[in-house]
Amino acid sequence: MNFPRVPLAIFISSLLLFAVSPLLAKTFNVLDFGAAGDGVALDTAPVQRAIDVAANGGTVLIPRGRTFRIATLNLRSQLDFRLEGTLFISTNQADYSGDGVIMASNAANLRISGRGKILGQSLAFMTNYDALNEWWLFQDWRPKMFVLTSCTNLVVRDLTFGDAPFWGLHLLGCENVLVDNVTVSNRLDVPNDDGIDPDHCRHVEIRNCHLTCGDDAIVIKSTRQTNDFGDCADIRVHDCVIRTQDAGLKLGTETVGNIHDVSFERCQILSSSRGLCIQLRDEGSISNITFRNISFVSRYHSDPWWGRGEGISFTALPRTAETKLGKLQNILVENVTGRAENSIRINGSVTSRIANVRFRGVRVSLDRWTKYSGGVYDNRPTKVLAPVEPHATDAFDFSRVDGVSLDHCSVTWNPAAAAGFRNSVQADDVTGLQITRFQGASARHPLPDRAK
Repeated sequence: MNFPRVPLAIFISSLLLFAVSPLLAKTFNVLDFGAAGDGVALDTAPVQRAIDVAANGGTVLIPRGRTFRIATLNLRSQLDFRLEGTLFISTNQADYSGDGVIMASNAANLRISGRGKILGQSLAFMTNYDALNEWWLFQDWRPKMFVLTSCTNLVVRDLTFGDAPFWGLHLLGCENVLVDNVTVSNRLDVPNDDGIDPDHCRHVEIRNCHLTCGDDAIVIKSTRQTNDFGDCADIRVHDCVIRTQDAGLKLGTETVGNIHDVSFERCQILSSSRGLCIQLRDEGSISNITFRNISFVSRYHSDPWWGRGEGISFTALPRTAETKLGKLQNILVENVTGRAENSIRINGSVTSRIANVRFRGVRVSLDRWTKYSGGVYDNRPTKVLAPVEPHATDAFDFSRVDGVSLDHCSVTWNPAAAAGFRNSVQADDVTGLQITRFQGASARHPLPDRAK
């Protein structure tokens, strides 16, 4: 089974392109275009004027020490958008010309950089706090922080954005992308505030980022679109630190197109509801995925939150009874260590069995430390199975999988939390199961299990 590395040569050429380009030839300070920078006046129009003038070879400067209230900004090709001050987003829908704050379409050689901040004012887009379910309820409309569509040779680096009311950095149909040293600081109790979402993108590197968000931190998608943006492929994520109430590193749930050749390496997931996650739910296929040198913590949260503390969850479940589900295959999980309240779960379906999954040097510690009810799996989104399914907690749980191996893997259990804990390895309707040098007994018996 071959797991190719994502090529990085494209990023070197991209960075060289920026080094020799005339982007730094002239700088346009938004204050010179009439922006007030007082955090009160709406500065969208003067900032946009600076962008339009600087396009095709200039730098737009958002100066340090000033706060600019803005709505939709449309960035252009051959532009360096340098954020040193603060952008404060408007809460008035009428101020927006699109569904995002920072937008670009078909822009080439665009750089968004700087040590400044973009503040999203998430609670202004909420109706009220649901104390029982421990989350905010949102209004009918809320903007994404970034919507960058069909951009090529794109660099996003060094800046901070946070308090997002909806998705954060949405990259749709982009190619040759570097996201470096970006900090996402969202609320943990606001739903759908994803961190970084490469969607139908190719040749992407995400590195050195710190993300805090209520929803998925870094999630690779292929959403249903009216345009054909192609596969999502050749993506490398590495050296990131994550805190979330949903999945830490994820593919899906939107899998309309193919996703392949993706690697996640050297990341720390400090808190999540699913540490590593693949959710195939649509007609696209997912293949050649690597998770390597990662640590995670995964726990239960209140009932509405997605995920039920599964340490690792790879599922291929049809979204509806009519879905012609794609294939999930060729996955490597290597040198991954985690503490979780629920299983490492690899579950295919009758119409789409998962194939060729290798665990090498995977060590999981099963424990219970939160107040929430356990003993369930989260199958959402699907209308074919129960959304939340009662299920005993096995360390490694495989069903409808062809070709799965455990090499130098281990499990430990907290004896004080044994209620509902079951087997170290549980295999149902599985072919080609190989277990070598496995350490750990089941939670109920003193001897290691024999997988069925």
